[in-house]
Amino acid sequence: MPKQESEIQMTQSTPEAGKGPAGIGQEATVPVPAAASGGPVSHAIFRLARLHRMFAGQLLRRIGLHPGQELVMMHLWELGPQRQADLVRLMDSDAATMTRTVRRLEQAGFVRRRPSPTDKRASLIEPTAASHALRRQVEQVWSHLEDLSTAGLSDEERTAALHTLERLEQNLVRAAAEGTTPALRPARQEQRVRAGPHSASMVGEGAARRNGPLERRGDRRRQGAGAGQ
Repeated sequence: MPKQESEIQMTQSTPEAGKGPAGIGQEATVPVPAAASGGPVSHAIFRLARLHRMFAGQLLRRIGLHPGQELVMMHLWELGPQRQADLVRLMDSDAATMTRTVRRLEQAGFVRRRPSPTDKRASLIEPTAASHALRRQVEQVWSHLEDLSTAGLSDEERTAALHTLERLEQNLVRAAAEGTTPALRPARQEQRVRAGPHSASMVGEGAARRNGPLERRGDRRRQGAGAGQ
């Protein structure tokens, strides 16, 4: 049995799957830790993204692609030759990741590089003729993935789900632009705050106990020195 398929079956049949705080994660395919009870939507996004990528990987491997590569090809088919920097911007990626993706697509024969006519320092990445035969297969994969993800939903429910996901996305985009991510309090500081005012007195008492014997030994030394004079 392929690894991904066995993983799907395991998550669906695990007795503990879906258990967590009351009212949270009742339909989850993996256990929801109590520590995640403050972020039920975030945990649901994590589970959904994991399964979505797993199914996408299975479907794309059948046509010789890996997740993410098909999105690069979609942009190239639609926009024509692009600089790698333009692909980084379109995919909201980074240069290192895009370099690996383009290299693999080039090795597979789906893209090729050619000098830019306007910038001698840059090269353009363009889809090959072989890749155009792949376009229909990619479109079918995405249609199939959409059907798997939204099975059982009415047209109205699909539209509502799309709008909700877009709102969640815009919330995070806005937070990133405004830099509103809250600073996390260091764990030790959090423990001291939670311990309450008694923690300071306990620390003081502990220090006194540790320093007490040293002070007494110092007093005895000073007394001995005074007797010897």
